[in-house]
Amino acid sequence: MNIREKILVIEDEKSISHFISAILNSNGYEALQARTGAEALSMISSHCPDLIILDLGLPDMDGLEILRQLRSWSSLPVVVVSARSHEREKVTALDLGADDYLTKPFGTDELLARVRTAIRHTRTASGNDEIAQQGTYTVGEMTIDYNKHQVLMRGENVRLTLSEFRIVALLGKHAGKVLTYDFIIKELWGPRAGGNNQILRVNMANIRRKIEKNPAEPEYLFTEVGVGYRLAEGELNGRLQISEKGNLF
Repeated sequence: MNIREKILVIEDEKSISHFISAILNSNGYEALQARTGAEALSMISSHCPDLIILDLGLPDMDGLEILRQLRSWSSLPVVVVSARSHEREKVTALDLGADDYLTKPFGTDELLARVRTAIRHTRTASGNDEIAQQGTYTVGEMTIDYNKHQVLMRGENVRLTLSEFRIVALLGKHAGKVLTYDFIIKELWGPRAGGNNQILRVNMANIRRKIEKNPAEPEYLFTEVGVGYRLAEGELNGRLQISEKGNLF
């Protein structure tokens, strides 16, 4: 699989942040860094990471508050990495929706294992609930390969992030139909996701830059203003499980 997952490291200590980021970058991930809670919340919406590594001791707010705000609208996987080792802290973070809790100091292999597990759980959930990973969908010069989790343009992998691929895969599953903003957000980011579609708009802008020759005049991904998005109709090769749930037009 050639998807390069984007991971946001929220850590105020530069040495630790650089260390974690170096580990991630050298192991095939794309690491982003935020030093404060305010910066982190802004980057979550603007950069659309696939996973968050969260320190709890930030200078402007407690990391638990970031987790609380995030879980009010998103099921984005979060691995807490903190010096707080008391059981109560761990229980609180997990109850607020953290996917895992790693106590400092930690080893490189353990960190990578926790990251792989969190991402694997996300993929498994999307595979069970959204698409059966069999076959391809082709329209024009674009092919969605559900087996390899890739989108190809003229046979070349455009290297979408995990979140970007999940959006295109979902649109391909319902090609020709308009999927509402609300349906896409809840289908991909969970039932707790709110009505703020900023993260979806940012992802779609990034997808169009990678796929469309001219994003202002799309050939594949169309916006129905005020409603949602639609993928152009093409040809399905193989078998996909199509669900009828959701608000489709």
